[in-house]
Amino acid sequence: MIKTIIFDFGDVFLTLDKSATTKHLKKQGISELDSETLKINESYEKGLISSNEFIQHYTEKFDGLSDEKFKKAWNSILIDFPLERLDFLKKLKTNKAYKIILLSNTNELHIDWVKEHVSVFEEFKSCFDRFYLSHEINFRKPDKSIFEFVLKKNDLKPEETLFIDDTLEHILTAQQLGIHTWHLKAGQEEVSQLFSKKTDLF
Repeated sequence: MIKTIIFDFGDVFLTLDKSATTKHLKKQGISELDSETLKINESYEKGLISSNEFIQHYTEKFDGLSDEKFKKAWNSILIDFPLERLDFLKKLKTNKAYKIILLSNTNELHIDWVKEHVSVFEEFKSCFDRFYLSHEINFRKPDKSIFEFVLKKNDLKPEETLFIDDTLEHILTAQQLGIHTWHLKAGQEEVSQLFSKKTDLF
């Protein structure tokens, strides 16, 4: 029996265009990121370096890339927050049948954008019993450690826990730990379909 539902944020609640940042950087003449920069991205997502250090890495590495141009490219992945997804979440909270947790790979620049452009963010956040962002807890998906952290911190049993994410790699790690999963296909499925899509669990 499911007692806890762990939700991802991007492309579960917040609509993303995952190719947008790459497209924007290409317009600035940046066609490929080397392994050092990819590691910097991961470190930033884990909150191991500051936003200033992160931006500085890009602007010093790539000629002609200003702070503002980079921030615009970086945040271009973020699109909007359909309110029907919030309505679903609010009903779930009102039901009080499940502990509700958010577990998201994100970073300070993205969350700052969300706070500025998504008027319902605080209302959204208040629906969760726990709200975990990778840059605040220094872990990121798909590492096992982030799931172990959430399970231990909340005294959860994997067999009583459902994890919902749009990224298969994250889903596979959760499954290795015995957590039930729903690999939500963004653009084809809606989080509000949870109880009709996962009838075997409820």
